[in-house]
Amino acid sequence: MAHLEGEDALDATVRDYARLVYRIAYAVLRNHHDAEDAAQETFVRVLRYGGKLDRISDRKAWLARIAWRVATTRRKKLHEVPLDDAVHTEELLRSSLAGADDLLIAGERAELLGRLIGGLPTQLRDIVTLSILQDLEIAEMATILEIPETAVRSRLFRARQILKEKLTALLEKKHGT
Repeated sequence: MAHLEGEDALDATVRDYARLVYRIAYAVLRNHHDAEDAAQETFVRVLRYGGKLDRISDRKAWLARIAWRVATTRRKKLHEVPLDDAVHTEELLRSSLAGADDLLIAGERAELLGRLIGGLPTQLRDIVTLSILQDLEIAEMATILEIPETAVRSRLFRARQILKEKLTALLEKKHGT
């Protein structure tokens, strides 16, 4: 009977958190197939944890931390992958109201932002990825990265400062000031 409860807990965990695990993996890996593989590996690790799943008090944070570790380990094995241009282009093309100029400008902005974020040091890039792309709270990011909330705030502030400086420099260069 305890085994069945463990299976039920695992099924419920997969059902409740599969999207979160995939989104975290995708935010790190920027590739649909790699993110699916990382999500699957995350749940395989959870399966190995077995009947102890009921003892986890905050499953969301626990799974997010595992997904983050799996994805960052995979990212190290792969080379740094740029933002997925195909997904972005597909989203833009879905908008039937957008004209060709709008699509081009939006694509250029996304590409520029992706390059700027990609140019940040890893610790800062990870924070921006979780904050902006995954819309996670400070406490959630601290749990996932296993660092204090003050460190998350500090890194996020520094990352935003660097991005602002880079954007300002680019605008000044473009306008010749």
